[in-house]
Amino acid sequence: MLASRSEEPTVHDHRRLGRELDLFDTDPLMGAGLPYWLPDGAIVRHTLEEYVRDAERRAGYRHVYSPVLGKRELYEISGHWDHYGDDMFPPMDVGAEQVLLRPSLCPHHALIYRSRSHSYRELPLRMAELGGMYRSELSGVLGGLTRVRAITLNDAHIFCTLEQAVEEARAALELIGRAYADLGIRATRYRLSLPGEGGKYVADPELWRRATDLLREVLDGSGLAYEAAEGEAAFYGPKIDVQITDPAGREATLSTVQIDFHQPERFDLHYIGPDGAKHRPVMVHRSVIGSVERAVAHLVEQHGGAFPPWLAPRQLAVLPVGDEQAEAAHALAGRARELGLRAEVSGPEEGTLAARIRAGRLVPYQAVIGGRETAAGLVAPRLRDGSRPDALPGAELLRRVADRVAARGTALWDPS
Repeated sequence: MLASRSEEPTVHDHRRLGRELDLFDTDPLMGAGLPYWLPDGAIVRHTLEEYVRDAERRAGYRHVYSPVLGKRELYEISGHWDHYGDDMFPPMDVGAEQVLLRPSLCPHHALIYRSRSHSYRELPLRMAELGGMYRSELSGVLGGLTRVRAITLNDAHIFCTLEQAVEEARAALELIGRAYADLGIRATRYRLSLPGEGGKYVADPELWRRATDLLREVLDGSGLAYEAAEGEAAFYGPKIDVQITDPAGREATLSTVQIDFHQPERFDLHYIGPDGAKHRPVMVHRSVIGSVERAVAHLVEQHGGAFPPWLAPRQLAVLPVGDEQAEAAHALAGRARELGLRAEVSGPEEGTLAARIRAGRLVPYQAVIGGRETAAGLVAPRLRDGSRPDALPGAELLRRVADRVAARGTALWDPS
């Protein structure tokens, strides 16, 4: 669970940076725990979402959309109403039915799977969605993007045979690891989250034993050190939690992998095996970056607003020294945008060259164009880390920046 954000903001507190960098904000008329995204924040969010979708497509996932509402009966079948009801918004009466804002995507994905018959030849079937869900969080724990009431979850469910479950869960951990490397996120530790005391959990000891044994096999086979923690499981099964730590030392769960025998049984899911008979699939839940809101909050704090080049709201600032270089500057920025780069011109009307360089300190790349550069057909690059490579043709600078953006990761420059 995430620690409370009621402490004084730290240097890289995402709430302060979110306002200063015009990424997101809140309004009391919208309500607590319901932030809105400003243009630069929307760029970060959209880029992150497209990155995840692309990574999932490459890994064999197929994407779906499902509604954020469901009948109360749906969540009674899934077990959310009985085991998770305190965290759900109250039912809404719609005619003779009661509908709820969903607290999770998995019941909807189970219904999508159930809507068609499936052969063992189709498995594993990997279903993914960046979907909205809602949690009735208390006002006292809400803060910034880390504890919100409207959540966009990077969720996926893999329907597979028992023999495929361990490999699918292991592959999900690898996908999480690659995403962390591209985003500059470091996993603090891996946690095997187990049930604790109380009636919060589904009462099926054999279900818990089987799922826990499989997750231990996943972790042991991946060579990852991990700690078991009682009381941190989902109500329907154990899970692997990937823990991160913010600059203030507060720990949170960002990504998860779960093996679930409960919901396939509750929804009577099946596939036709090679023997022509019906068999129960296993449901592997996994989230690469967890909620988009929490992921962006962590990225803001991790990088202090200096996002990796591919994720930065503005990737290239073109700085003409004087008005005489304005035409060349706008031409370079135009070519950059044609390449798909996010580029803007910061001209003399915005202040001295030194002031503009300081103002763009979080932009990964700056291209200074003065009289000498214009005469030679060159630009003078400046990198966010303070380094200043040799002047080079504008087309060459754009190629190098585009290559680094396409390569993802956190590196700023490739000297080759």
